[in-house]
Amino acid sequence: MYFAALLARTEDGWEASDTELDDVETLSDLADLAREAAPEDDTVLVLIEQEDAWFGVVRIDGEEDPRIYVSDAAAAARSSYGEILLTDELLGREPGDDDPDLDALDLDGTEDGEDEDDDDTPAAEAGVSGEIVPHGPVGDAQVLDDLGVSEKQLKSLSEDAVTEIAESLGASEVLETVR
Repeated sequence: MYFAALLARTEDGWEASDTELDDVETLSDLADLAREAAPEDDTVLVLIEQEDAWFGVVRIDGEEDPRIYVSDAAAAARSSYGEILLTDELLGREPGDDDPDLDALDLDGTEDGEDEDDDDTPAAEAGVSGEIVPHGPVGDAQVLDDLGVSEKQLKSLSEDAVTEIAESLGASEVLETVR
């Protein structure tokens, strides 16, 4: 079960809106959607949560590049919404580095469909695209520091993280209206 919401900071406090991510295919699409929710160039947070698996925070400040934090990259990589957040830059890869390096391939005769018994890459680490992603948090853990959620707090969140973030921001009531 997924939940996604936009929290826009305005002069009057936080405004929340439920958001549909079905038409969002890239981080740029998500950033555009967030910017539309802000009346000015205010801060907008996109909070995405997959129950008991992972959560993500995307912060958009005006026209600046989005700042992203994902609580568990490996779990998020198995989700279409998570893949939107897991950019090459966030994972420390060179953009467009999708083609495997032929020199790095282990061509030991098992590439013709034979099973290799000593595969030391657990399937849990492979995302939808087959790329290996790290277990655990990735991104800017200080994304909410100036809003009252420290890096330590953010990294300690697990179940119901979106609600806890909203409580720390003083936006739990407005978030509950869109849940």
